[in-house]
Amino acid sequence: MTHPFPYEIIYSSRKTLAIQITADGKVKVRAPKRCSQAAIHRFLTEKEDWVLKHLSKAKENPPADTPPLSEQDRARYIKIARDVFAQKTAYYANIMHVTYGRIAIREQKTRWGSCSAQGNLNFNWRLIFAPAGVLDYVVVHELAHRREMNHSARFWAVVEETMPDYRKYKKWLAENGRSLHRY
Repeated sequence: MTHPFPYEIIYSSRKTLAIQITADGKVKVRAPKRCSQAAIHRFLTEKEDWVLKHLSKAKENPPADTPPLSEQDRARYIKIARDVFAQKTAYYANIMHVTYGRIAIREQKTRWGSCSAQGNLNFNWRLIFAPAGVLDYVVVHELAHRREMNHSARFWAVVEETMPDYRKYKKWLAENGRSLHRY
């Protein structure tokens, strides 16, 4: 049971298997605690072409060696993000006829946003460096969870109802999101 790439398995209380390719080209398999090695192997075999494609991209575009942000700059960006996301969330919540709880600005490594069952929203401050439409998409995506707490066809219909061209922003984030971590 070998694959043409090394990988690390991270077990957690999640329900599904997922693969992450880090900016430095490492493969991480995120798995439910009781997931068997055989199931992980089958999953990796199914996704092998995808993994190899993304590993190749990571090698072609290594992360830039940028100096770390000062705490002052980081605090300034977080404040800007808080203001931007508060404004955009209020705007789209009104259009979508949904409510939400508090908004938190975070610095997640693998998520751009999230919505809790209580309606609290988290947004990654680094999104302020993305095109405005991408920010709108992430806000609409998280607010859509206030009507559908999953990623079913009904959920995507809610997103599309508010943002018919969401696919291009979703695609931009998938292709360029890694570059936002250089800030």
